[in-house]
Amino acid sequence: MTREEALASIEANVENRNLINHMLATEAIMRALARRLGEDEEEWGLTGLLHDIDVELTEGDPEVHSRLGADLAKELGASDGMRHAILCHNEAHGIPREVLLDRALFCADPLTGLITAAALVLPDKKLSSLTSRSLLKRFGEKRFAAGANREQIALSSEIGLELEDFIALGLEAMQGIAGELGL
Repeated sequence: MTREEALASIEANVENRNLINHMLATEAIMRALARRLGEDEEEWGLTGLLHDIDVELTEGDPEVHSRLGADLAKELGASDGMRHAILCHNEAHGIPREVLLDRALFCADPLTGLITAAALVLPDKKLSSLTSRSLLKRFGEKRFAAGANREQIALSSEIGLELEDFIALGLEAMQGIAGELGL
């Protein structure tokens, strides 16, 4: 599967622009993680890109979400590893995170929300104005972007990155596609 094929499928299945931006941001972080960890950048990026392709189709039903997504990814040609990571990023299924790809997607998913929220409260609403230091401060504010699961983000230690390094990597990755995200 190519990135273009994955994007075409996303555009066919997802209407919400914010959700698409979330998937693009997750892709960017996953690509950066793959580079940092010496993994397959294309596989990791596509996994991040496709991980929430079914959210609107399943109407956010946690019992169904990611099962359909894994099936859609399979139809596009996703590997078994990609499909497993998509499945286990949703804790509702109780599927263990077995390999680095699984754990990386699980950590990267909520980080995009924290970074986006932190950018949106800035006067210019731009990722370029956001620093990893200010993001770390926001990370400590439990009420800020409460939907961004801090425990999940902090599991970055399971992929070999200290929290500070993970947040900095995620911010830099998203800043690299800021124009595409409108931030």
